[in-house]
Amino acid sequence: MALVVICGQPCSGKSTAAKCLAEALNESECKQTVRIIDETSFHLDRNQSYANMPSEKNLRGVLRSEVDRSVSKDNIIIVDSLNSIKGYRYELWCLARAAGIRYCVLYCDVGESHCRKWNEERREKGEAAYNDVIFEDLVRRFEKPDRRNRWDSPLFELWAHNDGVERSSIAIVDVVSYLTKKADSKSRDVKILQPTIATQNTRFSEANSLYEMDRATQEVINAIVEAQSQSIGGPLASISIGQGLPNIDISRSVGLPELRRLRRTFIKLTGQTSLSGRPPPSDSNSAKRMFVDYLNRELGTIA
Repeated sequence: MALVVICGQPCSGKSTAAKCLAEALNESECKQTVRIIDETSFHLDRNQSYANMPSEKNLRGVLRSEVDRSVSKDNIIIVDSLNSIKGYRYELWCLARAAGIRYCVLYCDVGESHCRKWNEERREKGEAAYNDVIFEDLVRRFEKPDRRNRWDSPLFELWAHNDGVERSSIAIVDVVSYLTKKADSKSRDVKILQPTIATQNTRFSEANSLYEMDRATQEVINAIVEAQSQSIGGPLASISIGQGLPNIDISRSVGLPELRRLRRTFIKLTGQTSLSGRPPPSDSNSAKRMFVDYLNRELGTIA
């Protein structure tokens, strides 16, 4: 249903805000599952993760992949991380758009001096803290969100140092209201991102495409076997596999070993084509349509 990106300087109260927001959503009329995705979920050490650019890039990749797998219209995902680079926030926004869900940014706006003080207090307590070099580097590179950017909008600002971080904080209450408000013609302030053709194509990973292709081609094979068993050796003009899909035209009985061989060849050829040409089909009907066309060509030439 929604993707919430929490961003802010290091030690600005982001994790506390994420926890309070999750609790507030669970206590509201929200029926969706609420989940927080953060570094600790993957047992990633903050100093090691931000020690250099390759490590930081790997961290963002891990979080982005988990968000990509998790976003749907059945849950609310809260990304609790620095999310300090506007290009990365744009990537997360693209994932939300591809899923066709709501999106917003919760910015923990805290001054550098207060963040630095909170980081030192954590270190003194033996809690997870940034070392000074990494902390100063992250502060320097932080790119503040701008509500004029679509990937930073709508933007909710939480002043943790002045107002504290509670479930009743104004920013958190506003986020809950935005996420739970019914979207209709009257609620113009609620925006549900609409996927484009490009985002719909990129939404499906290679694994999803292979899964859909494997399942769809097996369903076609099952339909052929079932139709042949019901004909009891009689002639088969064509086999229907569903409304809006082409029929399978066969003039002879085709055994299961031959069907399996054709299926394996089709999957292999489709995978090779996707490396240099168009991507493999990402939905069941497209995969079925391509497989039926392939079968009609192959079975027609050897009939």
